[in-house]
Amino acid sequence: MEKKDSLGVRLMTGLMYLNGRLPLAYHRSWARFISWLMRSVLHYRTDVVMVNLSRSFPSLQYGELRELCKQFYLHFAQTLTEMFWFAGCKGERGRKRLVDSKIVRLSNPEEWNRLSGGARQLVVMHSHMGNWELMGGIRQYFGPVKPDIAADGIAVTYLPLHNHFWDRVIARIRTMPVRDQGFEGYVPADHILRFVLSHKQDKFCYVFNTDQYPYQGQGSMLVESFLNQPTRSMTGAAALACRLDMAVCYLRFFRQEDGNYTLTVVPLAEHAGGCTPEDLMNQYYKLLEEDLQVQPWNYLWTHKRWK
Repeated sequence: MEKKDSLGVRLMTGLMYLNGRLPLAYHRSWARFISWLMRSVLHYRTDVVMVNLSRSFPSLQYGELRELCKQFYLHFAQTLTEMFWFAGCKGERGRKRLVDSKIVRLSNPEEWNRLSGGARQLVVMHSHMGNWELMGGIRQYFGPVKPDIAADGIAVTYLPLHNHFWDRVIARIRTMPVRDQGFEGYVPADHILRFVLSHKQDKFCYVFNTDQYPYQGQGSMLVESFLNQPTRSMTGAAALACRLDMAVCYLRFFRQEDGNYTLTVVPLAEHAGGCTPEDLMNQYYKLLEEDLQVQPWNYLWTHKRWK
């Protein structure tokens, strides 16, 4: 992976690493300014955010929607500052830094291990709740419980950015804690089937961000109602799980009062061979909607989720 990246990519990543070495509190202190800048000066997708919120929460009055919009931009800015900090979590020292910071805690690691122990492979479906940019450090979030799947047994899918330079920079940042371990599990969405089939006899966990509008050429289905709207959903993760009889879980991602996060594993199927992709996706969106009723600002509302 390193040899494929240009000098410019490596220089930019190095600068972000040096900046990331500053304390987490320092990075988070910029969140309110960045929030104000994006919302009130740049007006970054404010029209998309307000339309999404008004359609998703039709009972809210305009003033309530404006306040929710403001809360969202603060949350969004916090995720960005945390990503800048995460860029400094490199190697063994970076992994220790993640543990010591307690930025993310997996509340029930035993359930993860139970599911991954009962099936050869585990599909983890998560959304743009919490801070999805921190998923590259997931093995450090187990606390005292040892993760059942080693670093080389985890793969994370992603949609490549159109700009190759920033795509490579972001790829390096997202995998910063495991880059020194020869991590090869950062897999483009259009390559994931080939990757899964080449590892179908191995103990593996696949992490899918599952709430995006379906990619071109990907399988999809219509969820009749998600946040009061018919929703076109991708089915790739669920279809793979059903085809290969994997265990499947939903990953709840809440922000706590201290600014840190809690992950919770919610089982969807211990052996998905007896399910349909539609069954799994309907369960997934039901849980996601329940979570958004609890923390409605804790989501990527700039996303053009409904087209």
